[in-house]
Amino acid sequence: MFKKVELQEGVTLYIRKSEQFKTVNFSVKWKTALDEKKSALRAVLANVLEESNGRYRSQTEFRNALDELYGTVLYTDAGKRGETHIVSLSAECVNDEYLSEGGVLEEVLSLIKTVIFDPNVVDGRFDETVVNREKRSVKERIRSLYDDKTRFAQMRMLELIRPDSAASAPSYGTEEDVDALTSADLFAAYESMLNEDEIDIYIVGDIDEDDMTEKIRSLLTFSSRKVQARKSTTQHTGTQVTDVRHVREKQDMKQGKLHLGFSTPVTFRHPDYAKMQITNGVFGGFAHSKLFVNVREKESMAYYASSSYSSHYGLLYVMAGIDAELEEKAVNLINAQLTALQQGEITDLEMEQTKALLANGIKSAFDSARGQIEVFDQYKELDENFTADTIIAGWETVTKDDVKNMAAEIKLEIVYLLSGKEANE
Repeated sequence: MFKKVELQEGVTLYIRKSEQFKTVNFSVKWKTALDEKKSALRAVLANVLEESNGRYRSQTEFRNALDELYGTVLYTDAGKRGETHIVSLSAECVNDEYLSEGGVLEEVLSLIKTVIFDPNVVDGRFDETVVNREKRSVKERIRSLYDDKTRFAQMRMLELIRPDSAASAPSYGTEEDVDALTSADLFAAYESMLNEDEIDIYIVGDIDEDDMTEKIRSLLTFSSRKVQARKSTTQHTGTQVTDVRHVREKQDMKQGKLHLGFSTPVTFRHPDYAKMQITNGVFGGFAHSKLFVNVREKESMAYYASSSYSSHYGLLYVMAGIDAELEEKAVNLINAQLTALQQGEITDLEMEQTKALLANGIKSAFDSARGQIEVFDQYKELDENFTADTIIAGWETVTKDDVKNMAAEIKLEIVYLLSGKEANE
């Protein structure tokens, strides 16, 4: 699918010629071990790099330059996957072939080089005004979590069952970490990212692979680096769960947020990964799933009810919006759906619809260049030669017995309810 070129030790180019798109997509990903304080620095750094640079010293100048390149978009992001923190720089521009006069591709490559190697720095420091503005922006993003009660409840549930773990570590650090960082800290983080991180570069578009490879080789002159092997999957190695924790917390809100945390030994690299994806789909991943049909539709007990499988952490979550006084009934009904799976109460239709929706999801991801890059960046850890068809084929072979066996591996660890202050009082 992607042609792989090792540019330097620890710096790899993945390039894909495709006539599917009229644009060319670029993505540079810097990867390092997840660390809360480092995450705060890298989140602010990503914003600062996107805001301005040595060629365009203000956000307005930079955005105007991009607009003149036929609406080229360029943006950065910070996130995590498993034990890894990832800073991404992405760009998308029209292919020169579709313009009466070319030169856009060359200019966009030059801009990417500028953003990476020529940031808005004076005397070894980032512009203080820019840094302070982007610190505020990252803090607002962190704070927005507290206003979104579903995301907040999920975060609290993870903090309770996996404290001091990658599963509960925030991608943007904490407000305190962001507040504490200085322009000098940021520049040190920038140098560390450039010179020590593992780097993956992606390009998708109707381009000459060899020509583009040489351009990248001459423009993005990263030095070689030793890449530390990082665990790609976190597993909980504590004692066997015997007692389920019940935690209730209150805030000024109306709807109750019920979050159940389950653990499973089946993680992303586990041979049964595809089977657990199907199991989650039948349990609560879709609108035909047991949780949606039985908890939300038949019993009208929840405003919403679904499950999600976090394979990198060996966790499966159930989230439901309920009236707080229905907590016990809702938990019993949710557990009953898992028990049904464990007893093999699975229909042909549930299996067929789950497989079809998972297949549609992966196919639609492949309909965009960005989707191809993101899917490949994750799945290449399992197999660099995979295709959408090989992933789908893995799901097709899963049987009802497989789902029954997978369900037996799912163990409830915590029941967390975030509700309004007036509930049960």
